[in-house]
Amino acid sequence: MSSRPLPYRERLDNGLRVLVEPTPGHGRGLVAVALTVAAGSDDDPAGRHGMAHLVEHLMFPRGGAAGPDAEEGHAARVASAGGVCNAETHRDRTVFHTVAPAPLLDDALGWEARRLQEFTPSATALRTETEVIAEEIRGTSTAGRLWSSVLAALHPGARDSYGTPGELTGTTVAEAVGFFRRHYRPSAMVVSVVGEAAPERVAARVRKAFGGLAPDARTPPTRPPDRGAAAAPHAGPGRSAVTEPLPWPGEAVAVGHLSPPPARDLPAHLAQVVLTEVLGRGRLPALVRHDPRLTSARVSCGLYGQWPGATAPEPVLAVLGRAPGIRAEDAAKAWTTALRELAHRPPEAAELRRAVNTLLLAWHRGADSLTARAVAHGHHALLLPGGGAAALPDELRRTTPVEVSAAARALLAGPRSLTVLGG
Repeated sequence: MSSRPLPYRERLDNGLRVLVEPTPGHGRGLVAVALTVAAGSDDDPAGRHGMAHLVEHLMFPRGGAAGPDAEEGHAARVASAGGVCNAETHRDRTVFHTVAPAPLLDDALGWEARRLQEFTPSATALRTETEVIAEEIRGTSTAGRLWSSVLAALHPGARDSYGTPGELTGTTVAEAVGFFRRHYRPSAMVVSVVGEAAPERVAARVRKAFGGLAPDARTPPTRPPDRGAAAAPHAGPGRSAVTEPLPWPGEAVAVGHLSPPPARDLPAHLAQVVLTEVLGRGRLPALVRHDPRLTSARVSCGLYGQWPGATAPEPVLAVLGRAPGIRAEDAAKAWTTALRELAHRPPEAAELRRAVNTLLLAWHRGADSLTARAVAHGHHALLLPGGGAAALPDELRRTTPVEVSAAARALLAGPRSLTVLGG
């Protein structure tokens, strides 16, 4: 995102942050609005895994909600105006995003502020959305369960953002409203706007729509301590945690590691990202061709391969296909060998350059749409409040071979998980 001017930034008196990136001539007459809230599954109360996800759903009532125009609903209002909206819950944030014709920006901002001010879900809406979430969870793929298993093994207490049906069953309206009031505070929110709009004018509209939100009256909530840490199969430095086997198409083994969060050490995090690209782009395919123990190999950094990730440590996951008769531990040794090679000998300049350029291409392609840019601005404002994310591509280019080698040593020295796949 460094190829464009830095977005306009402002903080309202109530603490809400505003970011605006104009795209004159490139927005096709559209504007994207993202509301990012610093509350995700890491904030779920004990015994209520999925509360953040549930509150996200309750911002889109399907029926039975209170308040004016309840029968129409937020999504219907946006659609009738020629727009589209959606939302997603992550470990450390929840984001609501809307794309609409630029002349309707006032309406889009007003609707977003209004559902914050009128969050009064009914018992009917709560039951409906709990059932919808349960269906989503039942549809989760084995790959999703693998990521969750690795994350829980390496970072005790961390769980996926979907939730657990058994824990959500019985949730009351008071619990949902309590979570909303604790976490949906102006100082924990970012409104980012990208599209055909002048920054100063957009900022004035945001002040009008969201300025009425009361400033924080209480001490900001802290994230709950790691739950279940005593029982979690946590691996200490240099040790492995063996997780429960998972069904898989073919025989394989998954090896998980932890990457430092970008908010704490951005260069180290990006070195891990580059390391996985160096390995996945050329070294692992070559390893598969020459090592009879393996039939396939791939690796990614960040939960579900998304980087930069969350404020908490993110997983690095290698999935190695095993040849018939090869034990999971023996296949994992091939991965360790690849890491050790990079730990002892940094990649050549040309190899590093190819990996970085591939990552830059993916980065810029991922920011092509107005929605993606608006969402990224909100995410990065929470993840890297110092503004480093605006120049993240430049930080990526500064990654050195020595840093990539250090990233490999860090994975070798840190904890890891082993998951047998197949059957």
